[in-house]
Amino acid sequence: MDSPQIVNRLEQKGVKPTANRILVYRLLQDAGQPVNLTEMEERLGTLDKSSIFRVIQLFAKKDVVHSFIDGRGIVNYELCHHTDTCHHGNDHIHFYCETCHQSFCIENIHVPMVTMPSGYSMRDVSFVVKGECPNCAQRHSS
Repeated sequence: MDSPQIVNRLEQKGVKPTANRILVYRLLQDAGQPVNLTEMEERLGTLDKSSIFRVIQLFAKKDVVHSFIDGRGIVNYELCHHTDTCHHGNDHIHFYCETCHQSFCIENIHVPMVTMPSGYSMRDVSFVVKGECPNCAQRHSS
């Protein structure tokens, strides 16, 4: 996705497309997997952590990104590809590799439906599977 497409996408979500917001969006797009705030700061040397965090908070509020807590307890972010309100929690599971410490979206395995007992009000569902990714597993078997 080039800059005009990113601008259009942000505007669709009700976000004014500033230079910092376009940079963060592009980083998330190019990453190809969920990233955390520290990783974003390392990759975007031109932006400080507080600037990135403000952009991410706005993106989360406007459903540009969704977040989940990985196997280490660290919040990871990824782009939401829904054009309207994001219902990410019910969408798919995440996998955390305990060897390489990367998080992955597993799109073809959906989170099972969760029914809460009376009196409980569910806001979000997060499903993280921990283990070893195929790349790390292959390195151990070689």
